[in-house]
Amino acid sequence: MLKSIVKKGSYHDSVVLMLLTNKISTISGVKKVSIMMATPANKDIYKQSGLATEELMSATANDMVMVADVDDDSILDTIEKETEEFFKQQSTDSAKKSGRESVKSWDKAVAALPDANLAVISVPGMYAAMEADRALDENMNVFMFSDNVTIEDEKKLKEKAHSKGLAVMGPDCGTGIIQGVPIAFTNSVAPGSIGIIGASGTGIQELTTIIDRLGEGVKNAIGTGGRDLSTEVGGITMMDMIDAMEEDESVKVLIVISKPPAQSVREKISNRLSNFNKPVITLFLGEKPLYHEENFYHAYTLDEAARLAVSLVRNKEVAQGEILIDEKDFYKPEDKKTIKAYYSGGTLAGEAAMLIKDALDLKVPPQKKEGYMLNTDGHIVVDLGDDVYTQGKPHPMIDPAKRIECMKQAVDDESTAVVLFDVMLGYGSHADMAGALLPTIAELDKKAQADGRKVFFIATVCGTRRDYQGYDDAVSKLKDAGVIVCETNKLAVTAAIHAIGLKFDEPEKEIRKKEVVEIKRERASEKLLNMLSEKPKIINIGLKSFAEVAEQFGCETVQYDWMPPAGGDVELIKILNFLRAKDEIDEANNAVIAKVVSSQPVLIDNVRAKDVIPELSNKKAILHAGPPVAYENMPDPMQGSCVGAVLFEEWAADEAEARRMLEGKEIEFIPCHHVNAVGPMGGITSPNMPVFVVENKTDGNRAYCTMNEGIGKVLRFGAYSQEVVERLRWMRDVLGPTLGRAIRQLGGINVNPMVAKAIAMGDEFHQRNIAASLVFLKEVAPIITKMEMDEKDRYDVIKFLSDTDQFFLNIMMATGKAVMDSARTIKEGTIVTAMCRNGYEFGIRIAGMGDEWFTGPVNTPQGLYFTGYDKEDACPDMGDSAITETFGVGGMAMIAAPAVTRFVGAGGYEDALRTSNEMAEITIGRNPNFIIPTWNFQGACLGIDARLVVEKEITPVINTGIAHKIAGYGQIGAGTVHPPIICFQKAIRAYAKKLGFTL
Repeated sequence: MLKSIVKKGSYHDSVVLMLLTNKISTISGVKKVSIMMATPANKDIYKQSGLATEELMSATANDMVMVADVDDDSILDTIEKETEEFFKQQSTDSAKKSGRESVKSWDKAVAALPDANLAVISVPGMYAAMEADRALDENMNVFMFSDNVTIEDEKKLKEKAHSKGLAVMGPDCGTGIIQGVPIAFTNSVAPGSIGIIGASGTGIQELTTIIDRLGEGVKNAIGTGGRDLSTEVGGITMMDMIDAMEEDESVKVLIVISKPPAQSVREKISNRLSNFNKPVITLFLGEKPLYHEENFYHAYTLDEAARLAVSLVRNKEVAQGEILIDEKDFYKPEDKKTIKAYYSGGTLAGEAAMLIKDALDLKVPPQKKEGYMLNTDGHIVVDLGDDVYTQGKPHPMIDPAKRIECMKQAVDDESTAVVLFDVMLGYGSHADMAGALLPTIAELDKKAQADGRKVFFIATVCGTRRDYQGYDDAVSKLKDAGVIVCETNKLAVTAAIHAIGLKFDEPEKEIRKKEVVEIKRERASEKLLNMLSEKPKIINIGLKSFAEVAEQFGCETVQYDWMPPAGGDVELIKILNFLRAKDEIDEANNAVIAKVVSSQPVLIDNVRAKDVIPELSNKKAILHAGPPVAYENMPDPMQGSCVGAVLFEEWAADEAEARRMLEGKEIEFIPCHHVNAVGPMGGITSPNMPVFVVENKTDGNRAYCTMNEGIGKVLRFGAYSQEVVERLRWMRDVLGPTLGRAIRQLGGINVNPMVAKAIAMGDEFHQRNIAASLVFLKEVAPIITKMEMDEKDRYDVIKFLSDTDQFFLNIMMATGKAVMDSARTIKEGTIVTAMCRNGYEFGIRIAGMGDEWFTGPVNTPQGLYFTGYDKEDACPDMGDSAITETFGVGGMAMIAAPAVTRFVGAGGYEDALRTSNEMAEITIGRNPNFIIPTWNFQGACLGIDARLVVEKEITPVINTGIAHKIAGYGQIGAGTVHPPIICFQKAIRAYAKKLGFTL
C-alpha cells in the first residue's frame, strides 16, 4: 500500500534526497520508495512510477515528500526515524567540514562576499536560468551544473554574459577546473600549463587525469555545456574562452574537445583556432581526422589528445599506452561474441561506441536513444548518466545500482564476451565504486564459469593518485578480482575489441602546413582574464559539497542555501525578476524607509471620533477593522462589538433592536483605514468614542485610534454587556477628556522617545506594552494630579492607567498609521504600508498601489490559551493592530521582548531570536530610532518588501490576542498569526502589471 509523508517547507537538493532514497529503500518491508521535492516535474516522475498520492499532489515545490509502498503502517515510524538520523548526520558532517557562512538570499550572499566572481549553480533546471540571470546581474561568471534549461534560455544567458564580458559555463556542465580549483564533479589534478575547453564533463575528466598521471598539469579546464556548439547557441562560451586562453600567458597548450559541432559553428571555431598563436589540439568525438597541421593538431581519442598535449609541453614525444594482458583466451571473430559497455557519462560512452563501430566497420551514424550510444547486433554501449536513467534517481557516479542491474542482464546474454565499464573517481563520485561493484562481478564471473562461458570484465579507472578514493587502491581491487584494468578508456575499449577477436585501425598522421583563415579577432574581456588568473570567489547555489571542495583549495565561498523562490511558481519568479531589474523600485523603497525613519509622530490630543473624522459626524456610522467587509460576513465577536457600539451611542434600546438596525443596513460601515484611523481587534469605532490623535510633524498628517479598555470582557473582543457599555461611557466622559487636557497642556508628547525607552525596557508594542504604558503614565500623571477635577475621577483615571498594561498599544497603533500613511505618499515601490484583518479577510496595501487592498482568507492565531479554552474556541484573526508590525515592531521585533515570547507561543529567547532574524530576511532596513539591546543593539526591522515575502515565502509574524469565536466571551488567549501569502502575490502581480509586465 502507498503511504505518503509530507515535510512542509523542508527543502533539500536532489542529490541528498537520492542518497536518502537509497538508504530508506534498504529498510525491510519497504517495497518501493521515492523521496523528492514536490515540484511539478517531480510529480510527473511520481506518476510515471506509480507512486502518485493525494498528499503528494497537494504539496508544493518547497515540500519534501516521501512516498513508499510498504507492507504495513508501522514501517512509517522507522522511515521517519531513519530520515531524521540521515539529516542529522548530514548536518553534522557539513558542520565538521566547514565553517563557511550560509545565507538564504542573493542580497545576503552578495553582502557576505561582495567581490565574488563565480556563481556555481546546481538547482533544478526550471529555476537555474533565473538564478544564472541574477548572477550575471551581479557581475559574476556562471558555472551551471544544472540541466533541463531550455536552449532559448541558454542562448539569452550566454549573449547577456558576452555583452558584459562574462561567461556562462553550462548548463549541464559537470566538470571544471579554474586555477587548479575543482568545480563540481572533478578530480584532484596537478596545476600546470595545459588549458582545456570542452563541451564534455567526463571527457574533461579523462583528459585531465591522463595528463596528471603522465606527470603534467592543467591550468584551467572550462566546460561550456553540451549545446554550446549547436547552431542555436553558436559557440558563444567556446569562442570567448578561446580568446581568453590565448591571452593567458601561463597556458602553453590548448585542448578543445567536443562532440561534433554544428557545421557552421565548427567552421567558426576551426577558423579561429587556425589563428591561435599557441599549439592547439582539437578533438571532435566521432570524427576520424587523417592528418595534423603545424601547431594545430586533430586527435581521434582522448588518450591521443592528452599524450599530444604533454608531448607539446615537454617538446618531446610521449610513449603510447600499452595493453599488458595475455590474449590467448580471447575469442575469435567467428565466435560472434559481443561487447556490453556501461558508462557513467556520454563522452566516454561515445568514444567507446566510436571505436567499436570502427572495429566492426560499421557505417551507422552516431546513435543516442534512451542512453544507448550503440545498440547493434548484440553490441551495447550505454550512457547511464543520460536523463532517462537519472531522472529522479542517483547518478551512476554515486550509485552502482543501475550498473549492477545492467551487468546482470549482460551476463544473461550468452553472446556476451565483454562487460566494459568505467570507474570515476574524484569529488562528487562514490567513495568506493570499485568495491561496490566487486561482489556483483564475482557473482557474475562464477555464474558464467558455471555455464561454461568466459566473460571478460574490462575497466578503466578515471582518476588521479590525489583523488580521495585512491587511484592505485581502486585499480588494485579490480585487478585482484580478475578485472582487466587499462590505463585509459581508449586502451580499455581496445582490449574489449581484442577480446572478441577484432582490431581497429588508428593510422599515423602526417603533419601538414596550417591553413590560416582570415578572421576578425576579438580581445578577451578583463573579467574573463581575471577569472582565469586567480582562484575564484564563489557563491555556491545548491549542492554544498561543491563549496566544501572549493574551500579545500583555498577559495572564499558563501553557501546560498537555496529554496525555490515563490514556492516554485515560474510566473511569479518571472514577475520578481522583472521587478528586481527596475532600479527605480529600490530607490522608491528606500525613499519610503527614509520617510519612516525621519518621521516625528507626536500625540497631540484625545477627542471624540466625530470631532476629527468627518465621516462619523451627523450620521449613524461605525468604523471597523480590516479591509471592507459586509456586516453579514463579520465574525460573531465583531458583530457583537457592533451591537455594543449601537447601545453605547443609544441608537437602540436593546440588543434585539440593535441587531435589527445592523442587519437592516441602517448603520453605515467604513474601514478605519479609509478615514486615517485604526482600531484594535474588531476595530469598532463609533462617533462618540474618544480617540487618540497622533500627528506626524514631518508631513502634518494625522491618525486616530480608540483607547484601550483594559482586559477581560471588552468591546474590542466582542463583549457588549451593560458593564462594557458603562466603561465605554466613562472613557468618553472622564478618561478621554482628562487625557486630552493633559496632552494639550504638555503641548503634545513626542512618541519616538517613549518608544525608544520602552523597547530598551523589553516591550515589542503589540503584546507587551508595560514599559511604554508606564512611560506614558510618567508623562501625564504630574499634569493630572494638578488638574481641577473630581478627586474620584482623578483616582479612577490614574488607577486605570496604572492597571492597564496594554494601554500604550492604541497610541502605538495611531503612531504606526500616521507614519506609514506619510510614507505611502511616495506612491511607488513594493514596501507594505498597511496590514489588517476583519475576521473574514486579511488585507495589505503596498506603496506603489496606493489605496488598493490585496486580500486573502484570514488565518486563526496559534498560541496559548487561558484555562478552559483551546484552539476550537478561537475566532479567526481580526484587527488593525498589525499596523505595528507594518511599522516594524510587534512580532517583527519579537527579540525585544523575551518576557512575552512564551506567551505568544514563540517558545523562548532562541525562538524569538530566530523569528526576528527571519523577519530581517523580508525587510530592507533597520530603524535606528528603535535600538534593541537584546539584538546586539541593532535597530528594529523596517520596511516589509512584498517582493521578498513572495520570493522567500516568509510572511510577517504578527503578535495578537485571541478572541472567542462567540461574542460575549472576550479574550481567551494570545499568540501569533501570519498573513496569507496570496495577499502579497496579488500585490506584486498588480504592481508588475502597472509597470508593464506581460508574460
